[in-house]
Amino acid sequence: MRWSELTVLHKSDRDVLLVLLTAGALIVGLVFFVGGRELPDATTLPETKTDSIRTAADSVAPAPYYAVPERSVERFAFDPNTADSTQLLRLGLQPWQVRNIYKYRAAGGIYRRKEDFAKLYGLTVKQYRELEPYITISSDYLPASTLVGDEPLPRRDTVRFPVKIEADEHVVLNMADTAELRRVPGIGVYYAKEIAHYGRLLGGYVSVNQLDEIDNFPSEAKKYFVIENAQPHRLNINRLTLNELKRHPYINYYQAKAIVDHRRNFGPINDLDELKLLDDFTPEAIERMRPYIEY
Repeated sequence: MRWSELTVLHKSDRDVLLVLLTAGALIVGLVFFVGGRELPDATTLPETKTDSIRTAADSVAPAPYYAVPERSVERFAFDPNTADSTQLLRLGLQPWQVRNIYKYRAAGGIYRRKEDFAKLYGLTVKQYRELEPYITISSDYLPASTLVGDEPLPRRDTVRFPVKIEADEHVVLNMADTAELRRVPGIGVYYAKEIAHYGRLLGGYVSVNQLDEIDNFPSEAKKYFVIENAQPHRLNINRLTLNELKRHPYINYYQAKAIVDHRRNFGPINDLDELKLLDDFTPEAIERMRPYIEY
């Protein structure tokens, strides 16, 4: 193939080549045009709108999480049992404290005294002292017992709970019944019955010290008793049988038998001293019997 044939291009090839050369020229020209310009320094760049907004924002103090409008605190008389939320907020209480008051009242809670309001959660001493002069509790919320006033207390059941005598008062031992005996300090139902029962067995008391003969008797109660005109029932030692004699607390079976045997052997007894010769009678036993014996 000859060289001339190689250098000859077809028309379509020439068109493609021309387009490529044109595009390459444009690209080279653009590179020279743009590359020949000097880029501005960052320090000399004009401030953009975004930068101005950011700078203004940085100069403002940080905003709070939420805005709380300032409230002016007022002072006026209020009843914590009936005050509504508006009044409570005007007094300077926090919304959550107002909610606690409402919950307390809804659960049946009542503020009966000023001091009850001091129990409000979160209330400081300073706040309470500032509010205390303005707290007014309606009489409708006071205890119903205040309606009684100065009326006398219910009458005491003196049958079940007798009023005790004073230290300078006394009870006549042989004349008192069980109700009167129970008025003595230290004497209850049990000892009142024992005193009365033992007095009947004796035939009457001739000495307050005879109370010591009752089992476990409270000796401190003796000072409240007195003996007046003692007239004990007397036993006819020459007529009574053995069974009748031994019923007395001061005569046991052996002593009663000794008395009966002595009467049978020596005749009627004219004086208790006659019994001193008998083994069953001590001088003390004879003296205890003497007020209750007749011949």
